[in-house]
Amino acid sequence: MYRLIPLILIVPVFAWAQAALEPSRTSPDIASFEAGIICPPESVGTSPAPGTLAGETHIIDVDPHFVSTARRVPAVMGIGFGVKAMAADEFGLEDVVMVVTHPPMGDAQVQTQSYITSISGVAPSLTFYQFDFAYELVTGPWQMIATRDGEVLYQTSFEVVPPQLVTELASVCGFENLLS
Repeated sequence: MYRLIPLILIVPVFAWAQAALEPSRTSPDIASFEAGIICPPESVGTSPAPGTLAGETHIIDVDPHFVSTARRVPAVMGIGFGVKAMAADEFGLEDVVMVVTHPPMGDAQVQTQSYITSISGVAPSLTFYQFDFAYELVTGPWQMIATRDGEVLYQTSFEVVPPQLVTELASVCGFENLLS
């Protein structure tokens, strides 16, 4: 019973924080959309992504559930956040350009990263950002925009915050030993 009290107190804080973020928007080409925080599974490989600082994106073969649909993300190594979207067309959407904007990061102070992906029309496709390197742990507003042929398919925003502001999420994936 004592564990329920902190959860009840947390809900109003998340509701207030989410209200400050831009609302997500989707085009008619998107049949379903959900955004949140994940505990990423082990990567089974990588895919080249020359428009990113790391130069590659993770390939996973497990569809993780969202541990939270909050948009305040703790800046903790290993945690991920992103979108599950499904195309309205059963054949899906290829050549989708994913653009992630964020506060300046790395030596080059990069603020935009992009890569090519696809969105299934049979089941939701997960597109996420995972903190793998210390230089990625920049706090502030982050935005994910999926486009195809110059048209916005979906757009959503997150706020990356110091882990101390959302300790219940910072520890949800078991990465609390990485908190500084």
